[in-house]
Amino acid sequence: MDNAGPKKRYCESVQSFFTSPKFLIYLGHALSTWGDRMWNFAVAVFLVGLYGNSLLLTAVYGLVVAGSVLLLGAIIGDWVDKNPRLKVAQTSLVVQNCAVILCGILLMVVFQFKEQLSELYNGWVLTCCYILVISIANIANLASTAMSITIQRDWVVVVAGQDSSKLADMNATVRIIDQLTNILAPMLVGQIMAFCSNFIGCGFIAGWNLCSMCLEYCLLWKVYQKTPALAMKAVKKEDYQELKRLNSPKELENGQGPVEGSQLMNETAVVKADSPRKTGCCYQMAEPLRTIRDGWVAYYNQSIFFAGMSLAFLYMTVLGFDCITTGYAYMQGLNGSVLSLLMGASAVSGICGTVAFTWVRKSCGLIRTGFISGVVQLSCLMLCVASVFAPGSPFDLSVSPFQDIYSHLTGKSSALPEAAYPTSVLTIDGQGLLVNSSTVPPTEELPPLQSYISVSLLFSGVIAARIGLWSFDLTVTQLIQENVIESERGLINGVQNSMNYLLDLLHFIMVILAPNPEAFGLLVILSVSFVAMGHIMYFRFAFKSLGQRLFLCCSPEQQTQALPGSPSLLPTTV
Repeated sequence: MDNAGPKKRYCESVQSFFTSPKFLIYLGHALSTWGDRMWNFAVAVFLVGLYGNSLLLTAVYGLVVAGSVLLLGAIIGDWVDKNPRLKVAQTSLVVQNCAVILCGILLMVVFQFKEQLSELYNGWVLTCCYILVISIANIANLASTAMSITIQRDWVVVVAGQDSSKLADMNATVRIIDQLTNILAPMLVGQIMAFCSNFIGCGFIAGWNLCSMCLEYCLLWKVYQKTPALAMKAVKKEDYQELKRLNSPKELENGQGPVEGSQLMNETAVVKADSPRKTGCCYQMAEPLRTIRDGWVAYYNQSIFFAGMSLAFLYMTVLGFDCITTGYAYMQGLNGSVLSLLMGASAVSGICGTVAFTWVRKSCGLIRTGFISGVVQLSCLMLCVASVFAPGSPFDLSVSPFQDIYSHLTGKSSALPEAAYPTSVLTIDGQGLLVNSSTVPPTEELPPLQSYISVSLLFSGVIAARIGLWSFDLTVTQLIQENVIESERGLINGVQNSMNYLLDLLHFIMVILAPNPEAFGLLVILSVSFVAMGHIMYFRFAFKSLGQRLFLCCSPEQQTQALPGSPSLLPTTV
């Protein structure tokens, strides 16, 4: 009987945790991210298979996705700010998943009847299918961007309340979920595609998104019900005088703002009452351009502007596990099995970085955590610089970086004989990776051991740097969450996404201009230079915020208060 009390309290605490808004957000995010990672991996492979093992459709898709977020990031964020939280989350969820389901069904039809479609109207029907697939997939990505902004940048802040430590723990847990799903989800769908077919893979992803959408919809509603603060949304200062007349004075005196639904109705009423506003066709058509302009101006005026820019500069790099670095690894003789192990090690390193973030933040404060993370990342990336000059590196300054482009434009072959290059076919290996299966072996084999020194240093630096990278990413994410007013939270995060995609686009352009392996060393050096510039900008932000205290021991609370004009986690509802 004596043990009944503690056991009951333990069961109640466990039940309380699994029904808490925090856990429900984790569960919903895990489902959403799992579906996203499966789709992002599979759609690239599907597009490669559809276009005769060519990367053309994949490149077009990547360009369309990056360009869309770059142009529409501010508009998406502004839409998140101006609409009720639950409406934004549910609309984004439904649009994203329905787009993926529709795209999956369309891909199944194309895979099943590709030969018949290619014969209709000289192949124009098949071309239209390609355009539809890319367009619908792009809509899914834009909806995913809106979902990410509203849940990870807004809902998480509200659920955490005014507890900065709780917010840091929630951000770290969300990032750990990202790391795990980034490895496990592609492996699962890769196995299905490898041992079954692309047709079955499309059906599996469509079915997953249908089931996941229903469950996530219920989870969002549960979180919204359990967190009354989500029903309150801040309004901009210029709207306050009008809202004051539309709400009861007693309610405002008690410090209670209007509930979200009535606030939006009141904003509509304000617009209707304000008749002198311009309503011409040209004025309405220019509204998105004004939103983009206002978003970028607001981003520039933020106290965390240099911190956000520093994060964006980290996207201008080839030192990650993307298709570029993976392709270079295959050129250096690494196979799919080794690469899958390296990707797993990278995920473990990223998880270590998220855990380290919570520890360092508690002892050193948020701003100093970003400074320490930057030093760690740059120190590890020095291994990548060393790999450029290590034995086995193909780095050669005597070979023009534009040689491949010149060869394609002039029709002249490169200096090496054609037999030196393997005829490649893109396939899916047992680990679910997109691999290059050589049908004609190269005439020269890489020397054993010595030839792998360079690539070993390269991936050692990339994997080790993930600790500093993810810790720094979490630092900047929380700085934006804590220091951007609630009424502009979506807008600023939308512009931040645009900046990230802009630098990501520039890094792809950099690779296009210098695609040959001999120039990869230059890309590594340029990547490290941009990372260094990013951390220099963060150092400027940190030094401006803390001054000499940046190098002294101070509490997290003192560092938060040091930001000029920082709202921290105080309520921003007028």
